Amino acid sequence: MSEPIRILHFADLHIGMENYGRVDPETGLNLRVVDFLRRMDEVVDYAIAHEADAVLFAGDAFRTRTPTPTHQREFAQRVRRLSEAAIPTVLLVGNHDIPLMEQRASSVEIFSTLAVPHVVVADRPALLRLETRHGLLQVATLPFPVYQRLLTREAYRHLNREALDQAVSGALVDLLQQLAAQCEPEVPAVLLGHFSVETAHWGSERNIMVGRDVTVPLSAVTDPTWDYVALGHIHQHQNLNPAGSPPVIYPGSLERVDFGEEKQPKGFCWVSLERGRADWRYIESPARSFRTIRVDVRTEPEPLAALRREVGRHSLEGSVVRLVVTMTPDQEPQLRDAVMMPLLEGAFFAQINREIERTARDRLEGLDPDTLTPEHLLTSYLLAKGRVEADLAPYLEEARTIFEEPEAAA
Repeated sequence: MSEPIRILHFADLHIGMENYGRVDPETGLNLRVVDFLRRMDEVVDYAIAHEADAVLFAGDAFRTRTPTPTHQREFAQRVRRLSEAAIPTVLLVGNHDIPLMEQRASSVEIFSTLAVPHVVVADRPALLRLETRHGLLQVATLPFPVYQRLLTREAYRHLNREALDQAVSGALVDLLQQLAAQCEPEVPAVLLGHFSVETAHWGSERNIMVGRDVTVPLSAVTDPTWDYVALGHIHQHQNLNPAGSPPVIYPGSLERVDFGEEKQPKGFCWVSLERGRADWRYIESPARSFRTIRVDVRTEPEPLAALRREVGRHSLEGSVVRLVVTMTPDQEPQLRDAVMMPLLEGAFFAQINREIERTARDRLEGLDPDTLTPEHLLTSYLLAKGRVEADLAPYLEEARTIFEEPEAAA
């Protein structure tokens, strides 16, 4: 009996993310970029130490479609280690890797151009047959869908957005069926894709989305042809088919992008694969911690002391920290950044957000809002937001055209 094929599956590296970081004078790299590179180092180390038979990267190597030469160099150095270890590695093209013009090269195409040993760049739907140390492995690749490639017929050119999205989704389902039909039934098979599945839970990746997204139904990827479905594109780790087979896995990103991912674990998947069976486990990475501390000092006679007590309850060392302070207008002069920032000493990066209690109700002079005109309510709202009364004329003039529209229409 043959041994299972060992696969490492990871995705959404996003080298080039620099938010909440600063430049390291020794390397010239932003320290947040260093975080992302360390996560890839851990992936490569694990694959080599555990003698992976294949590494499947499910797309989005870089933050942008045009990464800097430095970021490309750092990524290439790590891919080279996999190549030198003779581990078959598939680099799927994600939406962050696709050039704006089809004639241009993707950010990872250089590995194909140079014919780097054991490295395959998957920029088209295809069925790959990889020779591994434990036998043949079929990998069906479906990179991020490019509308122009999928919808070439004249009939699609005049569709509205909703109809066009449905057409692209249908085209993807057709492609998945075609790829499944090409598979040899007795050989282990993996679907490697970079796209959205309808039941997946989205997170902060929506904020850095590049390109137009499209989703496919879960039923389109649970074909029994596949023993494991290795996905990328969504940063939150999840198994979309926990009660069935095949496992449909988003490993999530390797490093946190922003505070929307504060409570999400980060890591990659280690898969033991046979025909008709996939045993997998999630390997959590030591991603940079993000921590939000919320303090309401509105009723505190000594707000700074209250802040010091609350912040002291948290471990800040090495974390990206966001301090959110709810205060009254009278307390604002006492709580400047210069006073609060020393409380966050030890954090890798710190920011302070103020939520100052200014309500429209304070400006209504005891009147019932239901008895006021829209113009009066808008004036009260703008004043509550800190606008000066002398500067309100342009806002009110524009608003009057809106207030008058229903009467004109009648």
